[in-house]
Amino acid sequence: QVQLVESGGGLVPPGGSLNLTCSASGFDFSSYYMSWFRQAPGKGFEWVASINTGGSATSYPDRLEGRFTISRDNAKKTLYLQLNRLKPEDTGLYYCFRDTSKLGPRGQGTQVTVSS
Repeated sequence: QVQLVESGGGLVPPGGSLNLTCSASGFDFSSYYMSWFRQAPGKGFEWVASINTGGSATSYPDRLEGRFTISRDNAKKTLYLQLNRLKPEDTGLYYCFRDTSKLGPRGQGTQVTVSS
């Protein structure tokens, strides 16, 4: 079955960085777009980034101001999200999703907390 396992979250001060990882199994990883969404306490899923099957095209919402970078390694069936210049409002659970819809399969999430 489809399995997505996120890791790499933690507590960082404002301005800090984290690198999140999502390990995939149970499907042909290289055939799917992949995405990251996040969820702040008490709020819905918010799109963070998407990447095409080969990793040559990425997209982000403008509000992130270029601070995040999504990438993938199809040989390792792994998705990454580099978070830079983190702000307190970036706090939340970060999930990787298969494809670009928040209705698709996702992992259990990894917590990112930005606080001094």
